[in-house]
Amino acid sequence: MEKKLEIKDLWVSHDDQMILKGVNLTLPLGEVHALMGPNGAGKSTLGKVIAGDPNYKVEKGQILMDGEDITVLEPDERARKGLFLAFQYPVEVPGVSIANFLRLALKERLGRDVPVMEFYQRVQEALKTLEWDEEILSRYLNEGFSGGEKKRNEILQLLVLKPRYAILDETDSGLDIDALKIVARGVNSMRGPEFSALVITHYQRLLNYIVPDVVHVMMDGRVVKTGGPELALELEKRGYDWLKEEVAGA
Repeated sequence: MEKKLEIKDLWVSHDDQMILKGVNLTLPLGEVHALMGPNGAGKSTLGKVIAGDPNYKVEKGQILMDGEDITVLEPDERARKGLFLAFQYPVEVPGVSIANFLRLALKERLGRDVPVMEFYQRVQEALKTLEWDEEILSRYLNEGFSGGEKKRNEILQLLVLKPRYAILDETDSGLDIDALKIVARGVNSMRGPEFSALVITHYQRLLNYIVPDVVHVMMDGRVVKTGGPELALELEKRGYDWLKEEVAGA
């Protein structure tokens, strides 16, 4: 059986308003896909629903991970199976150090106690990739962090937890070019046959550094076009209006 994350005819509502209207998308394990689209297209909603956000109601459809229907699973159950969501707006958690958070999260991810040396090695490798000093581990989770630091911390979690499928929701927003390169390096270091990512972004800029295998475009709650990396370049050059016209005439 091909290992993949598969979204099948997904319809989702929020406050009695239908936001996703029959989304179909397949992310094979080992590939990095980009999800683009104008504001309000439903991109971030899709990411949250895949991760199990209870604020959204699945009206119809399925979310399958390696053939298993995870549509009704709780967020923590999805995470233990290897799903990860990097938030667009990471929350602050005063009183909880990054080190303690990572240790607990890794224990939950692996389903076992993690020896100190194993944990330390994972964290050290991640910090080196992200060019971050070890002192960051003693700070409280995202408390007083800049936008760039919060995004880098999301990638630190990604590198330590090593999920199978990652949803990266506008990880590039608010980053300067140096921070963008560091975040991209972290994601690229994960690439391989046992890791996939769905990179949600508005802009081609991020995709200059995380080059996707496939690009999907969402409009009005559904995926309307899928292509290679050149599709993102075309959107950067021409905007979305030409695609809206193409979809309307189809």
